[in-house]
Amino acid sequence: MTHALLRNLTATTPRMVRGEGIYLFDAEGRRYIDGSSGSSLVCNIGHGVKEIAAVMSSQAAELACNPFHCSHTQAYEEMAARLIGLAPPGFEKVFGVSSGSEAVENSIKFGRQFQVACGRPSKHLTISRWQSYHGNTLGALACSGYTSRRRKHTPLLRDAVHIPPAFCYRCYFEKAYPACELKCARALESAILQEGPENVAAFIAEPVVGAALGGVPAPPSYFEKVREICDRYEVLFIADEVMCGLGRTGANFAIDHWSVAPDLIATGKGMGSGYFPMGASLVSEKIVAAMQAQGAFFEGVHTCCGHLLGSRVAGTVLDYLSHHRLVENTREQGELLLQGLNRIKSRRPSVGDVRGLGLMAGVEFVRDQEARAPFPVDLKVAERVMDACMERGLIVFPGHGTVDGTAGDHLLLGPPLVITSSEIEEMLMILDDGIAAVEREIAGG
Repeated sequence: MTHALLRNLTATTPRMVRGEGIYLFDAEGRRYIDGSSGSSLVCNIGHGVKEIAAVMSSQAAELACNPFHCSHTQAYEEMAARLIGLAPPGFEKVFGVSSGSEAVENSIKFGRQFQVACGRPSKHLTISRWQSYHGNTLGALACSGYTSRRRKHTPLLRDAVHIPPAFCYRCYFEKAYPACELKCARALESAILQEGPENVAAFIAEPVVGAALGGVPAPPSYFEKVREICDRYEVLFIADEVMCGLGRTGANFAIDHWSVAPDLIATGKGMGSGYFPMGASLVSEKIVAAMQAQGAFFEGVHTCCGHLLGSRVAGTVLDYLSHHRLVENTREQGELLLQGLNRIKSRRPSVGDVRGLGLMAGVEFVRDQEARAPFPVDLKVAERVMDACMERGLIVFPGHGTVDGTAGDHLLLGPPLVITSSEIEEMLMILDDGIAAVEREIAGG
C-alpha cells in the first residue's frame, strides 16, 4: 500500500525510476516511449538532461529562493528577457509563476486590471470556448469548456461565457472551411454583443487545443478575425500557450502560425520541461503602460512568483531549445508524425481523424468513419488504447468528450522535441499495434 494519493484511486500504475531522452524506465526495468512528455506535453527537452541537473545543483547551493515582495534576481531578469525575445511583437514584461493554471489566472487578472486602469470598470467577463481547457484552479476551470472536468465543480465556478470551438472536423455550424466564412470566429462578436461590450474584458483561446480536443489547430485566418473583433470592442485577446507554446508546434509560440499578436500569453509546462514547475504571463506594452500610468501594483502575486531556482531552470531550458535547434527539429519530426498517423488512419477503421501542428497531434476514434459517429461512452475506447499502448511500451494521453463534451474519444500525442525520425517510426508502430488490438477486442465483443 502507498500513502501517496494517485490520480486513479483504483488502478495500479508502474513506478518510474529513470528517464533518458524520450524514454522512461520503471522499477521493473521496462522501457517506455514517453509519447505524452509527462502529463502532458511538459518534458519538451527530454529526460535526464545533465546540463539542467548541474544548473539546479549549483543554483540551489548558492541561493534557491528570494523574497519576491521586496527583491528580484538576475536569473528572473534573464529568463524574462529570453521569453520576450521569443514572443510576437509588442510584448514587454513577463510575470513568472509556478504553473500554467496560475499563468492563466494571472493573465485574466492582468486583463481586468488593465480595463479598470483604462476607465472601463464594468468590463469583467472573460469569453472562452467549449471543448477547451485552461487549467484546474477555479478561475481557469470556469473559463474551460471541458465538460467532464467541470461537472463536479460547477457550483463552485463563477459564471462564464463560452462560444463554439474552431473545430472543422466537427463544425458546430455544419459548414466547411472556407465557405463557412469563419462562423466560429464571428460567434465571438455575437457573444460580446449579447453580454454587452461594456462588460467583456477578454477572450481566451488555445491556438492549438490540447487535452479537450487532441491537437486541434484553428483554421487559417481564424485568429485574424478574432483580433479584429477584439480590437473593435476593446476586448483583450489572451493566447493560452501553456501546452502549445515554446516550440511544441514548430514555432516559438503557436500563435505565430497565424501571424497575430495577442495582448497576453499564458505559458507553462515546457517552460520548466518537467525539471521545475514553472509558468508565466507575457504582458504587452499597452497593458504595462496603462497600469504604470495608474501607479498600480499587480494584484495577483503567488508564493513562488519569479522563483530564483525555477527561473534559472527555465532560462537554461530555453537556451537548450535554441542551441539544439529543437523548434526546427519539431517541424521536421512533426511532418513525419502526421504522415505516419495518416497512414494508420488509412488502415484502421476506428480512426476518424488525425490532426495537429508540429509535435502536438491527435487521433480521434469513431465507430463509423463516414458518419463520424463516436463509440459509446461506456466502451472507454481512448483509455483502452492507452492501456494497450502502455503494455507495448508507449505512453499516450487519452481524452474524451470530443464530440459534444461527453461523447467522443481521442488521444493526444506529444513526445519530447528531441525525438528522432527512427524514434517516430517506433512510436507509430506501437500505436498502430495498440489500436489494432483494441479494434479486435471491440469486434469480438
